[in-house]
Amino acid sequence: MNEQGKSVFYSFFLLIVGLSLLLVISGLHLTQGQAQFTLKELVLGLWEGDGRIQSVVLGVRMPRVAVGLLAGGALAMAGLVLQTLTKNPLASAGTLGINAGAYFMVVAAAVFLPGINSSYPFIVSFLGSALAALLVFSLAGRAMDPVRVALTGMIVSLLFAAVTSGLQLMFEQETNGLFLWGAGTLIQNDWSGFRFALPFIVCAGLLLLLLGKQFDLLLLGEEAAAGLGASIQRIKAAGWLLAIVLAAATVSVAGPIGFIGLMAPHIVRMLGIRGHRQQLIHAFVWGAFLLIAADVLARFIQPGSEIPVGAITALIGGPWLMYLAYRTGKRYKGQNQTLRGNRSKLSFPWLITSMVAVLLVVAIGALAFGGGSFYGFSEIVSGALFDTVTVQFRWPRVLVAFLVGALLALCGVLLQSVLRNPLGDPSILGITSGGGVGALSVIVLFPSLSFAWVPVGAATGAGLAIVVILLATKRSNWEPISLALMGVAVSAMGSGIIQILTVKAGVGVAPVLLWLAGSTYGMNWQDVWFLAFVLIALVPISYSFSRQLDVLALNQEVSVTLGLRIQLVRALVLLLAVGAGAAAVAVAGAISFIGLLAPHAARGIVGVKTRFVVPVSMLLGGILLVTADLLGRFVLYPKDIPSGLLVAIIGAPYLLYIMKKL
Repeated sequence: MNEQGKSVFYSFFLLIVGLSLLLVISGLHLTQGQAQFTLKELVLGLWEGDGRIQSVVLGVRMPRVAVGLLAGGALAMAGLVLQTLTKNPLASAGTLGINAGAYFMVVAAAVFLPGINSSYPFIVSFLGSALAALLVFSLAGRAMDPVRVALTGMIVSLLFAAVTSGLQLMFEQETNGLFLWGAGTLIQNDWSGFRFALPFIVCAGLLLLLLGKQFDLLLLGEEAAAGLGASIQRIKAAGWLLAIVLAAATVSVAGPIGFIGLMAPHIVRMLGIRGHRQQLIHAFVWGAFLLIAADVLARFIQPGSEIPVGAITALIGGPWLMYLAYRTGKRYKGQNQTLRGNRSKLSFPWLITSMVAVLLVVAIGALAFGGGSFYGFSEIVSGALFDTVTVQFRWPRVLVAFLVGALLALCGVLLQSVLRNPLGDPSILGITSGGGVGALSVIVLFPSLSFAWVPVGAATGAGLAIVVILLATKRSNWEPISLALMGVAVSAMGSGIIQILTVKAGVGVAPVLLWLAGSTYGMNWQDVWFLAFVLIALVPISYSFSRQLDVLALNQEVSVTLGLRIQLVRALVLLLAVGAGAAAVAVAGAISFIGLLAPHAARGIVGVKTRFVVPVSMLLGGILLVTADLLGRFVLYPKDIPSGLLVAIIGAPYLLYIMKKL
C-alpha cells in the first residue's frame, strides 16, 4: 500500500472510530429523560411497537439528538473554515462574536418585529451574524492579526451580550422563554427544528466540501494560491458566507453555543487529518460528538432540570481556549508596555474640589428622583432628601453605587500599575466572573451559611481566577494581550459555572439577568456599611504603596536596583485588588469596565503618579456608576435599566479604542 493509500485508510479508520463514539453517546443520550428507560428497553419497545416508548423516543428524544448532531457538526465546520480564512487558531463562530450577533438580532426582532422573527428566523439570525462579522472584520484591521481578531471578536460579543441582556430585562414579557435558549439548548418538542435547519446545513456543508481544494490552496499563502489560479477574494467571500449560514442556522434552532467550533477542528488536526474535504467530514462528526456528549453531561449533573448545553461547552472549552491562548500569546513575550498619561493645568486641589462638586450634583439628582419625577428645589431645601422613604431606599442605593464604582476603580488602578498593563480590569482579567462564581457557590451550595460568607466566597473565587491567569501568563511576563485572552477564557468558564449554579438553585430568570448585568437595585444600609468598611480598610494601605508602584512602572531592572522587593509588592497589591473587586461583585454583581475606564481617564487628567491617580480614579468611578444608576432609572421609567449594562455599553467601545492603540 502506497503512502496515499495508507493516508486514506487511516482517515477512514478514524472516521469509523468517530462515528462509533457518536453512535454510543447518542444511544446513551436517548436513555436520559424524565421517564427512565434502559437502552435495551428502548430498542425492544421500538421494535415491538410500544406506543409510550415510541412517543417519548421518536417525538422528543430523537429530535433532540438529531438537532445536536446537526448543530455540533455545523459549528465545527464553520469553525474550521473560519480558522482557515483568518489563519487564526482561536477563530470560531463563538469567539468572533457571530453567535452573539445572531442572538442579539433574534432578541431585538422578538421585541420590535415579532411577526418577522417568527416567520423568518433564519434571516433574522443571518443578519445578526453578518453584522457581527462585519464589525469584527472592520475593527480588527486588514492585517487580521490572529490575537487581535480573537480579542476584537470577544469584545464585540461582550457588547452584543450587554445590549441583549438589557433588552431582555426591559422587555421581559416579549422575550420570555429566550433565556434558556440564549444560553444554548437542544430542547426540542418535535421534528420542526430539525426539518428547518437540515436544508441550510446540508447545502452549506456540501458547498464547503466542493470548495475544499480551494481552501487547501489558501494554506499555501495568497500569492502562491493566486499563482495557481485561485480567486482569493471569491473563495474568502464564499467561505465567510457559508460559515455565517451554518452559524445562523444553528442559532435559529439551538441558540448560541460556543467552543464546539473551536475544539473540533483542533481535534481533527491533532488526529493528523489532512486536506479540507477530509477535515470537514471529520470535524462534523467530532463536533456532533462533543455537543451531544456535553448535553449528556448536562443532564447527568442535574437530572430532571435543564442545564443549558452552552454552559457545559463553555466549561469544557474554557481550558481549551486557555491552552490555545497560551500558545498564541507567547509570540508577544517581552514587549514593553507602559502606562501613559497627561497632566492637566488644573491644580490637584482644585481638580478634586471640582470632582466632589460634580459628584454632589449627580448624587442629589439621584436622591431627588423617584416615582418618575424629581423633587423641586423648594422640597429639597425643606429637607425632602432626608424623609423616611428617601433615607430608607434611595440613600443606600446611591451610596452603594458610589462605593462600588470607587472600589472597582481602585481595583483597576492597582491591577494596571502592578502588571504594567493598560488592559488591567477586574472584568477582563476574570476577577468579576470568578467572584461571581464564589458568591453564587456560597449561596447555592451552602444555603445554611449566613450572608456574611458571601463576600468570603467572592474573594476566594476572584483570588483563584487571578492566580490561574497570572500563572498561565507568567512566561509572557504578563503581557497585556496574553492576559486579556486568558481573562476571557476564565470569564467564559465562570459564566458557564454561574449558569449551572443558577439552574441548580432554581433561581428565576430576572434576578439572574439582573445580577449578571450588575445592578444597584434593592440595596440596603447593611450593604453600605460593608462596602464602607472595605473601602476604609483598603484605601490607606493601597495609597501607602504609591511610591513602590511608581518605581515598578519604570522597569524591573531599575526597580531591583532601587531596592524594591518586586515579588512581595506584586503579591500584596494583587491581594488588595482582589479584595476590592470581590467586595464590589459580592454586593452589586458583575459590573464591568469601570476598572478600565476610570484609571485611563484619571491618567489623562493627572498623569501617571499613583498618589494622584488613586483618588481621581475612585471619584471618577463613583461618579460614573452613580450617573449610570440615575440614567438607568430615568431614561425608560418605569423600567429600571441595570447600571452595569449602561457602563458596559460605554465600556466595550472604549476597550476597542484601547486595543487599537496597543
